[in-house]
Amino acid sequence: MQNLSIILPCLNEAESLKNLLPSLKNSYPDAEIIVVDDGSEDDSAQIAEKLGAKVVKHPYRKGNGAAIKSGARAAKGDIFVFMDADGQHQPQDIQRLLAEFDNNYDMVIGARGRESQASIGRLYANGFYNRLATWIVNHPVADLTSGFRAIKAELFKEFLHLLPNGFSYPSTITMAFFRAGYNVKYIPIVAKSRLGKSHINPIKDGIRFLLIIFKIGTLYSPLKLFLPISVSFFLLGLSYYAYTFLTQARFTNMSMLLFTTSLLIFLIGLVSEQITQLLYEKK
Repeated sequence: MQNLSIILPCLNEAESLKNLLPSLKNSYPDAEIIVVDDGSEDDSAQIAEKLGAKVVKHPYRKGNGAAIKSGARAAKGDIFVFMDADGQHQPQDIQRLLAEFDNNYDMVIGARGRESQASIGRLYANGFYNRLATWIVNHPVADLTSGFRAIKAELFKEFLHLLPNGFSYPSTITMAFFRAGYNVKYIPIVAKSRLGKSHINPIKDGIRFLLIIFKIGTLYSPLKLFLPISVSFFLLGLSYYAYTFLTQARFTNMSMLLFTTSLLIFLIGLVSEQITQLLYEKK
């Protein structure tokens, strides 16, 4: 097996680390285990160091994505395994992820089922994200936001500059891999209930996840997102023109505004498509 780096972003997970790190050490004694302390207020860093993990510390909270990037920069393995430090992901599932690399996959993701969703709201939200991503990439996306995944290190580092500092890093790296033509595999997992309090704010992060919807489209194929919107405005303008022509025998400013908006949206999508193409072009 290639050199393995297990990277755990951590924020106030002292209690969970006491059980998780020994289990990882026993299961993967040769693996590099990195705990990225994202400004924890408890003794997470001290416990991780005591239990033999390599610790990368942030002086203040930067976000889950920032912790992932810090861990990737510090890691030396050929394959990165990212998993939560809160006890949701099970160490024994790592081997199931790694086994798929023998089948020529570049990233393998643990997909949570209905029983692993924290709430009914998250279940429907994740389901919506998955269906949207599936439509955009024309490939089944089982769990767009899963933080449990194994990735070839060399390929992951290609996209470090794209990754946001917040919780949307999983969707960003997933769409980037699909756009670049790399092989992505999902395998089902069961995620346990986390220890301690979730760091996700329903209102603040709910709005942020709505923005992810647009980011998903613009990361992969902007024109596929902008074109339907452009066509909708064009058809609306055409319908309004037909109405005013039949009832008033004239072409109104509103129809012109709708047609112009349709054209502008299409052109924005076209330019975005070209920029995206350049973004993924290998140097």
